[in-house]
Amino acid sequence: MEKMIHARSIEKSFGNLKVLKGIDLDIEKSEVVSIMGASGAGKSTLLQILGTLSTPDAGTLEIDGTQVLSLRPKALSEFRNRRIGFVFQFHHLLPEFTAIENVMIPAFIAGRSRKDAHAAAAALLDDLGLSARVGHKPSQLSGGEQQRVAIARALINNPAVLFADEPSGNLDSRTKEELHKLFFTLRDRFGQTIVIVTHDPSLAAMSDRTLFMRDGVFTDPE
Repeated sequence: MEKMIHARSIEKSFGNLKVLKGIDLDIEKSEVVSIMGASGAGKSTLLQILGTLSTPDAGTLEIDGTQVLSLRPKALSEFRNRRIGFVFQFHHLLPEFTAIENVMIPAFIAGRSRKDAHAAAAALLDDLGLSARVGHKPSQLSGGEQQRVAIARALINNPAVLFADEPSGNLDSRTKEELHKLFFTLRDRFGQTIVIVTHDPSLAAMSDRTLFMRDGVFTDPE
């Protein structure tokens, strides 16, 4: 199998608190991996480092064949924009823009034309069952619809890896189940590698693999 993520000896401290204590992690291409653990175990910190939003104090990280920790800031920003997608618990949609405009933003950052960005965003929103909502602003959308817009935005540049941090944490049970199934549909259709931090056992159970964190290291489930 082809490795998408290869991390070794990842360490991170905040002041005197050591949050990550030498993490080793390999994730295959097109694998869906959930990371579980109590609050404060280091899950979100690890996800931010894997997603290149934060830098570790020590360790190496290779994503899609690129040693990302050695990239200069501009090259790292470009890599993140083109090869990595993010979905957060709070969707972070811009309230003054419509659904389709929100989805188009990363495509503009990548230098794509307005015509190309619009066509790609419209196709993604249609795929996600939102073709009737493209002109609506976030305040006019349900929580589940807002999260699907956020997923479309994460996918617009066809990233190699999709990172999701508690993506269904704010949703009701039916919407949550639909969203969980959507991640696997996306993987099957687009071949994305997906890494999900979650407290939700049902989502973890659907994943190809579930890793458990405690006190900054991976551990066996209790």
